[in-house]
Amino acid sequence: MVELCIPIVGRIVPPGRVEGGDTLWVDEHTLAVGHGYRTNAAGIAQLQAMLAPRGVDVVAFDLPHWHGAGECLHLLSLISMLDRDLAVVYRPLMAVRLLELLEARGVHCVDIPDDEFVTQGCNVLATGPRRCVLLRENRITAERLEAAGCHVTLYAGDEISHNRTGGPTCLTRPLLRERT
Repeated sequence: MVELCIPIVGRIVPPGRVEGGDTLWVDEHTLAVGHGYRTNAAGIAQLQAMLAPRGVDVVAFDLPHWHGAGECLHLLSLISMLDRDLAVVYRPLMAVRLLELLEARGVHCVDIPDDEFVTQGCNVLATGPRRCVLLRENRITAERLEAAGCHVTLYAGDEISHNRTGGPTCLTRPLLRERT
């Protein structure tokens, strides 16, 4: 086993459930968590208890029912942070309180078009401030992100994303971010 020197802060134990796709770092002191079919109140409470002593505010937001429990819809299906003050969002399904929090923090939201929600237009992986990776079908989203000052790399997701219904954020999980 490889030692990564990443401290384990705690574990979510049953009946708690938290999926990584339902967590979004708004900033280094604010973790937004989507309460839905895969992340429950007990798991969110455990996260709050673990992170509060470390100065992290865990803020829960309800996820929409959309097509029901059988279809996976995570918080990261609706939003991706691309910089401290920039996010890409699908506003029609966003929680109002989360949009208000972003606005209060000065985060500009780039909206994706309705047609690009089904092609995972919000599932954008930030590889650095305003540098991101996006499925190639989302050309309008890419243009909007470039207009917002982002460097966008498009990729073909034929084998890895479309077959597994996972965009670039679903296929990765940042463990450590360096301050720039």
